[in-house]
Amino acid sequence: MGKLLEFDITLTNNKVVYNPGESITGTLKIKTSQSLQYKAIKVNCHGLCGVSSRLNEAAWAVEEQYFNSTLSVADKGTLAAGDHSFPFQFLIPGSAPSSYEGPYGRITYRLRAFIDTPRFSKDYKTEKPFYLLNPLNLNEVPNIEKPNSSGTSKKFTYLLVKTGTIVLKARSDQRGYIPGQVIKLSAEINNKSGKDTGCVVASLVQKVTFKTRRPISDLRTIAEVEGAGVKAGKHAEWKEQIIVPPLPQSGLNGCSLIDIQYFLQVSLRSPEVLVILPVHIGDVAVDSNSRTPSRPAPPTPVPRPAPRPAPRPSLSAVTPSAPPAEGEEGMGAGGVASEVIPTKSHSQQACQAVASPRGPSQNRHSSDSPGLSEPQFCVSTGATIPFFCEGNAIPIPTACPLVLPPEYSSYPHEPPPSYEESCSSRR
Repeated sequence: MGKLLEFDITLTNNKVVYNPGESITGTLKIKTSQSLQYKAIKVNCHGLCGVSSRLNEAAWAVEEQYFNSTLSVADKGTLAAGDHSFPFQFLIPGSAPSSYEGPYGRITYRLRAFIDTPRFSKDYKTEKPFYLLNPLNLNEVPNIEKPNSSGTSKKFTYLLVKTGTIVLKARSDQRGYIPGQVIKLSAEINNKSGKDTGCVVASLVQKVTFKTRRPISDLRTIAEVEGAGVKAGKHAEWKEQIIVPPLPQSGLNGCSLIDIQYFLQVSLRSPEVLVILPVHIGDVAVDSNSRTPSRPAPPTPVPRPAPRPAPRPSLSAVTPSAPPAEGEEGMGAGGVASEVIPTKSHSQQACQAVASPRGPSQNRHSSDSPGLSEPQFCVSTGATIPFFCEGNAIPIPTACPLVLPPEYSSYPHEPPPSYEESCSSRR
C-alpha cells in the first residue's frame, strides 16, 4: 500500500445490520508511514438493486438506486505520518428495502472511502458492506390470521376403460408465519376409484421473480414432507407440521425489481392432483389476540363435554417436523371413517438452523422460542447474517447476535427424530 499502512472503515459498536430511518455512524481510520498530500478525503454511502438476465452475471441488465450520499471529511491538505481518524454519519432512507442476494440479482448496501491525491499520484479507496432489514409486520396483511384452505378434484382413467375421481383438500392453520414458527398442515383425500393413489407430498416453496426485459423466476423447494398413498375406495387424512427456516420476507417492500412469494403445495404423485395455498413469510408474528373483531362477538355458548376421540394406531414410521398439535379432530366426510396416512419421509432442510437466534459460538439447540423476540435476518434463501470477507480471506464473524447457518446443500439429509422418539428418549 506504499505510504498507506491502514485505510479502513469502522462502524460504531461494530454494528452491521440497520433498519430504514436509522443513522449509520462510524470512523474512517488512516495510518501513514510518511506524509501524504491529498485533494480530498470522501466517504460515500449507497444502496442499489441490480438484476441480470444470466446466472451469476457480474454486469446488471437493470439497476435501481435507493440512495447515494457523499461526505467530504477533509479538503486539500497533507496527512502527517501517523494515525488519523475522520468520523462520519449518514441517514438511511425509510423506504429502503431489505438486503437480498440471489442467483439473478441482489440488493446491496456499501460504504466506500476515497483519498484523491494530486495529479500523477496514486489514489486510494476502500469499502465495507452493511446490511439492511426492513421488517415485515404480518399483522398489517389483511386476513393473515385466518385459516388457509383450498380443494380440487380430478377424473382419471385407469386400466384403459375404468374411470375414477380423486378429491384433494388442503388446509393450513393461518396465512402468515415468521422463521421458527410451525405451519400446521392437513390434507383430506377421498379416493373414489378402484386404484390406489401414489404418495401425498407437502412442500414449502419459494418463488423469486427477477424483473428484467424477460422476467426470470427462481423456484425452489424449502421443505418437503411425503406421506403414504390412499387405498382404492378409501377416505384418508394426513396431518403434518413444517418448521419455517430463516427465509427472506415476502414481497421485499420498497424494491420493484425483485419479488418473493411463498406457497404451500400439496399434491399426489399419481394421479397428478395439486392444491396450492399462498402464504406470507414475515418478521413480526401474527398476533390474533390483539385484533378486534369487526362485529360484536356472539354470546359464548354453554360448553359441553367434548366426545373422547378414538385412539389412533401407533405408527412407527411417522417423523413429524414438530410435536403434533393437541385437540385436532379428523376431517371425515359425511360420517365416513377416515384412515390416517403415515409420513414416509421428511426433508426439512433448515429446522436446526432456527433453533436459536444467537451467535455462532452459542448452542443452537437452545429451548428458547426462536424468532419471537427479535426478527431473523436473511439475505438469500437461508439466514445469512454477515460474515465479513475481503478478497480470499477466511470469513470473520461479526458482533451481530444473529446466526449464519450453512447453505442448504450442507444440511444433513436425515430427518429429525420423531416426536414419539424424543419423548421415549427422556424416560
